[in-house]
Amino acid sequence: MITSGYPQPGRPHTQQFVKRQAEFLRAAGVEVEVFDFRGRQKLRHYVTGWARVRSRLGAGRYDLVHAQFGQSGLLALPKRLPLVVTLRGDDLQGIVDDVDGRIGLKGKVLQRISQWVASHADSVIVVSEHMRAFLDPVVPVYTIPSGLDFALFRLIPRDEARRHLGLPLDKRLVLWVGKPTNPRKRFPLAQRAMDRLNQSLEAELIVGWGVLHTDMPYYMNACDALVFTSVQEGSPNAVKEALACNLPVVSVAVGDVPLRLRGVSECEVCADDGPETIAAALERVLRSGRRSNGRDALTDLDESSLTAKVIDVYRSVLTTTPRR
Repeated sequence: MITSGYPQPGRPHTQQFVKRQAEFLRAAGVEVEVFDFRGRQKLRHYVTGWARVRSRLGAGRYDLVHAQFGQSGLLALPKRLPLVVTLRGDDLQGIVDDVDGRIGLKGKVLQRISQWVASHADSVIVVSEHMRAFLDPVVPVYTIPSGLDFALFRLIPRDEARRHLGLPLDKRLVLWVGKPTNPRKRFPLAQRAMDRLNQSLEAELIVGWGVLHTDMPYYMNACDALVFTSVQEGSPNAVKEALACNLPVVSVAVGDVPLRLRGVSECEVCADDGPETIAAALERVLRSGRRSNGRDALTDLDESSLTAKVIDVYRSVLTTTPRR
């Protein structure tokens, strides 16, 4: 498995969902060796990583390569073994450079690289159905969303969660998850919406960034709503993790969020991304004071069943693709 950003000690904001998939694959009997590299948009890093991967593949120890993110697939080309690539969002859709949703040159280059890698892969996995539109129809594509660790993202009494985090017990708290300086996440939009909200209903914005992954369930249970403002997503984990904790979600219509929130109580998909629209939705949700039934809507995200689907992709590739 080739990936970038695999969780390491001291790095709380890394790709926990990739680590979780690798662990569940191992539990299901697949021997997984992870090759973690940091490209950092530097050609020399990719050349070094490519050489190291070629050396490992030459040892004859593996049956296939699974690349997480399109750019990781570069290290497996030209193919020596069957190649499966998972595309997860802005690798295929393009990196957004500003809050207006424009994709810059680097984002367009990454998009083209991911599309090119996908055209050379034996199978492609996307995490949301809408991402298929960015791929050539002849590419064999499977839609398998990122799963959840339901044992970690569990229901915790609100006051217990707030005491654990040192948060006030007597305030309305709205959670925003992401890196505030990432333009794609549109943190300023969340701030403007909160400013509008506080004109009629007092609430405090809590930023979920720079915290341990194991503390995120406490934030999800401590807060009264999640506000989600991204301009671009594949299948955002923050929304699914909030639902697993029955946290009401107010979101713009992005990625597969409208599908995820369909039929879930105390959640709203905003008609537009105006701060006044988001604020009005937050006010309705906060005034109700109720939790959602989101956990009941996530039966398709059990990591064990999703792991079985990934293994089915592996089997399909291994039975149809000759080794080189």
